[in-house]
Amino acid sequence: MSGRGPTAPGPAATVGAIALNTFREAIRDRVLYLLLAFALLVIGAGRFLALLTVGDEEKIVKDLGLSAVSIFGLLTAVFVGVSLVFKEIEKRTVLTLLVHPVHRWQFVAGKYAGLATVLLVNTGLMGAVLSLLVVLRGGAPGPVAIGIVMIFVELLVVAAFAVLFSSFTNPILAAVGTVAVYVAGHLSWSFDLLKRRLPEGAARVACDAARAIVPNLDRLDVKAEAVHALPIAPARVALGIAYGAAYALAVLVLACAVFSRRDFE
Repeated sequence: MSGRGPTAPGPAATVGAIALNTFREAIRDRVLYLLLAFALLVIGAGRFLALLTVGDEEKIVKDLGLSAVSIFGLLTAVFVGVSLVFKEIEKRTVLTLLVHPVHRWQFVAGKYAGLATVLLVNTGLMGAVLSLLVVLRGGAPGPVAIGIVMIFVELLVVAAFAVLFSSFTNPILAAVGTVAVYVAGHLSWSFDLLKRRLPEGAARVACDAARAIVPNLDRLDVKAEAVHALPIAPARVALGIAYGAAYALAVLVLACAVFSRRDFE
């Protein structure tokens, strides 16, 4: 016998274990089930709403369905994400966890990976129901599937901000900040409009800075094309996914850096 002790798990295994535990905790949350059930109900109601309105039934189902996936995905990211790190600090359980050979960046990365898994499952379920409704209406599910993928990438960016805010503030402020990023990300075009109306000076510089910092979520929005069955260039999808993944990674790295500097004493 060599007499060596048990080998410490590698970084990937540690992050995976934290992610799995985070996922298990999240799926036990009743609020999460209520959100998912309500989202599925709204998607299903789109079929009946289409019968009562004037217009293309398939387009109405896809429009309402994709909007429901996006909004309820956002609510999931906010309700689950803003308390991921904060509740561990509030309950002081983070002190026990970090006593073990777990680096702080692994803790944050694991929490984010768990949240991303929750979003993947929820988005996948909602997307499957919506695709089934579209197929039953005789439509092609391909554009809807692309729209769902891009919504998921968008939610990964939003979730990264939720974890970032959760790492240094309380859930209420974190929720406000996360929603503000989501809204500003879909209004990024307005920074150029505002800049033209402002005089030269610090105000214009602030507009440029805001546009550079706030994610341009419109780059990930293909709902209009999916609803109207317009062609979606593969290059646009690939660049959008790369942009969203890079942005989410950058925000996650910032969250790890912020959490590493926190004092829990």
